[in-house]
Amino acid sequence: MDNAQKQEFTRRITNSNPAQLVVVIYDIFFTYAMEARDHYEKEEREGFYQSLRRAQDAVRQLQDGLDFSYPIASQLYALYQFAIEQMASCFYRNNTEGLDASEQVLKNLYVGFEKAAKQDASEPLMKHTQQVVAGMTYGRSSALNETLQNSDNSRGFFA
Repeated sequence: MDNAQKQEFTRRITNSNPAQLVVVIYDIFFTYAMEARDHYEKEEREGFYQSLRRAQDAVRQLQDGLDFSYPIASQLYALYQFAIEQMASCFYRNNTEGLDASEQVLKNLYVGFEKAAKQDASEPLMKHTQQVVAGMTYGRSSALNETLQNSDNSRGFFA
């Protein structure tokens, strides 16, 4: 994942409510899965293994965030565990079949979470974050300019 993608995910995380955060984590998984597949095709084994581990970490994050007071959480836990185990098989089989199976399961879940996130109108989890506004003004390189709003120094903890 390059720095631009990391910045985009960071921006999305800071402005996300709980439902949107789940969608962002799914997007992070799909990004690392695609990156792992690219490394595999280029026969870059170390990059493949590293991207695969990060994809597993994203699924573990989804698994760790489950609220077991809801009955569906145990079913989601089992699906996430299946995805993690399938990706683990990629390490010792040295192929992407487990990654394909994981993506297939998680894509089906992603569609549902994406619809739920669109209906969730709750407040973002993080407070006092910078607001980013993208306007219709362009710089010299014809790139879209972004402006940070409320960029005061009063963010964070006070001691």
